[in-house]
Amino acid sequence: MSGLRRTWLRSRERAARLKHDQYTCVRCGAKQSRAKGREVKVEVHHKEPIEWDSIVAVIKETLLVDSTETLCQPCHKKE
Repeated sequence: MSGLRRTWLRSRERAARLKHDQYTCVRCGAKQSRAKGREVKVEVHHKEPIEWDSIVAVIKETLLVDSTETLCQPCHKKE
């Protein structure tokens, strides 16, 4: 599993959506369950397609040594 996917699975935004929808499928009404024999998993679906490869490329580019510099906290806050 990629680091980006792990980050999404642990994100506050994902958790907030699941809580908002009460861990229930908004299309069929199935509720998440861990009961043996009646397991139902719900997932957060992105309504608009996400170009994951593009996002990964941008993240990698911003993390390059040439794209970064070391600053003290006061100077970093000014930026």
